[in-house]
Amino acid sequence: MEVQGKLIIFSAPSGSGKTTIVKELLKIFPQFEFSISATSRAPRGQEQNGVDYFFLSQDEFRQKISEDAFVEWEEVYNGTCYGTLKSEMQRIWSKGNVIIFDVDVMGGINLKRIFGENACSIFIQAPSIEALRERLIGRGTDTMETIEKRIAKAEFELSKAPEFDHIVVNDNLATAVENTKLIINSFLAQ
Repeated sequence: MEVQGKLIIFSAPSGSGKTTIVKELLKIFPQFEFSISATSRAPRGQEQNGVDYFFLSQDEFRQKISEDAFVEWEEVYNGTCYGTLKSEMQRIWSKGNVIIFDVDVMGGINLKRIFGENACSIFIQAPSIEALRERLIGRGTDTMETIEKRIAKAEFELSKAPEFDHIVVNDNLATAVENTKLIINSFLAQ
């Protein structure tokens, strides 16, 4: 990485509302640009390649690993990999923008470890596991089996929350966005 600027990392268990909070922050901070992650999973719903994710086949993903094209990557679910492309970060920093990440918990921990003080890591937490389950069911995009897998994973991910710079509980979206905005303003002022 030649140019290195600041980055803000959002991680959370599925259903915590991190993507909604990130979308709100992108409206508030014009200098923020969303880093599009690569994944080996198929698109869901209305997701588009190059907008929501860079959708790669298993072989394409493994090829990128062998080319050292990722800053970090991991197999989040069996057979499903996610990663941060170096080229995507370079593209955003070259414009002088701040990178905003919406990544899984282990990816967030890895990015913070790699970028240290240039990164602000924020863990978004739902008020309870039951609230998470209700939100995931309400999405209507996953089977009950998948939802239960996500809930089991969420319990592990919640144990990792203390490894983040900040924890924001999302029991009220407007309050969570406001609290996050204060954290970001403080980080950018450093």
